[in-house]
Amino acid sequence: MTKKMRSVFSVLLAAVLLACLCAVPAGAAARPLYVVLGDSIAYGSGLSNPTEAVYGRIVADTNRYAYENYAVPGHTTANLLRRLENDTVSAAVGRADIISISIGGNNFLLGDLNGILYDGIVKEDFARLDEITATFYEDLGTIVSTVRALNPKAAILLQTLYNPQTGYIGDVYQQGADRLNGAIRRFAAANPGEILIVEVAQVLTDSDRDFAEDRIHPSAAGNEKIARAVLRTLCDNGLGSETEPVINAPGRDARGAGMFTTFVNLYGRFFHVLAVIRNILRGLVR
Repeated sequence: MTKKMRSVFSVLLAAVLLACLCAVPAGAAARPLYVVLGDSIAYGSGLSNPTEAVYGRIVADTNRYAYENYAVPGHTTANLLRRLENDTVSAAVGRADIISISIGGNNFLLGDLNGILYDGIVKEDFARLDEITATFYEDLGTIVSTVRALNPKAAILLQTLYNPQTGYIGDVYQQGADRLNGAIRRFAAANPGEILIVEVAQVLTDSDRDFAEDRIHPSAAGNEKIARAVLRTLCDNGLGSETEPVINAPGRDARGAGMFTTFVNLYGRFFHVLAVIRNILRGLVR
């Protein structure tokens, strides 16, 4: 090869390499950005490998979305509103094409749970749940309007709340879930087109398989069910084409974290005894 030919070859090779380098970021930028916000469910707290196997990652891997997760365990609607003030989070929301939100369960769990269980089991009084629901509805409106101010075009997916409990406390949990889910549906009806509801409550119904040992968070199987529900919602609304999840990293259930539910169940049994005594005394008074 002559010196001139080597020079021409070097120029052509450099041009090809430059074209390849330019093509990589362009291809990456073309992928829709899927941002996840919310609480421990969205974080993946029922898994020992949440980064790899939470439902948000499964959805992103299945539809080949770019993916960013800003969920924080323990967050309520009020916490999420403050989270949206964070520069990194607000920037991600502003760039997102699809935003998934799981929120509301901690409004109930952290809202004087013992008092709620006592009122519900002993007195059959759910006034505290009604107050929590009213605050949830107001906060939900502010969350959506805040997201819309940052991003007028992104699809917003909001998940319904499931009930992971059974027995005496399960009845009260169901009262809470029903109220919060009713608020979600009322908001969707009053604000058509603002949110897409993901019916998580309808798919997480197997208490033995869908939840981790803490009896609060979705297990690996539960996360796969949520992923399917999200994928169906996306597909139904023209935002995705796959309904069968791609599992690149099998989830591993978190172990040995059931003390909270154990104590709450003890409270439930104690309150049930109080309810029986209260009803007996009321019968004697009559």
